[in-house]
Amino acid sequence: MIVERITPTLVWYYYICRREVWLMAHDISPQEDDNLIELGRTIHEHTYKDERKEIALDGMKLDMIKRSDGAYIVCEIKKSSKFEFSSRMQLAYSLYKLKEMGVDVKGELLIPREKKRIFVELDHELEEEIKRAIVEIKEIVSRELPPPPERNKFCGSCGYRHFCWA
Repeated sequence: MIVERITPTLVWYYYICRREVWLMAHDISPQEDDNLIELGRTIHEHTYKDERKEIALDGMKLDMIKRSDGAYIVCEIKKSSKFEFSSRMQLAYSLYKLKEMGVDVKGELLIPREKKRIFVELDHELEEEIKRAIVEIKEIVSRELPPPPERNKFCGSCGYRHFCWA
């Protein structure tokens, strides 16, 4: 099955590895017993329990929505800042999709283990970058074969590492 629509998770993968985009979009799951994937799930399930209000919308899940100074803020929760840029872009994509739905909100990237809170606002430059990424993700997903593996600094912690480098 090929993923029909772009999800925030595909955007996150896009900024880490184009091959992961293709694998995920073609329903090839990462190694499920990977310790790092399990750690991420645990942090996701056990942080901000009192504040968490996970919401599923058309093609995306928002980790948490909170209200501050009368405005709504969409929060994305991550286990570390190792993937900060891709996480920021994932959140920016969610803000972009919400804007398309007529909902103008800001975002926060939350990294509880590091006690970090990174503010994300969808400005014109970020919106243009998201539009460019959407075009390229669609092109990657439409390919018959995945892009060849390219080693990067994230390969060692990737759930697909055995798929690419075995």
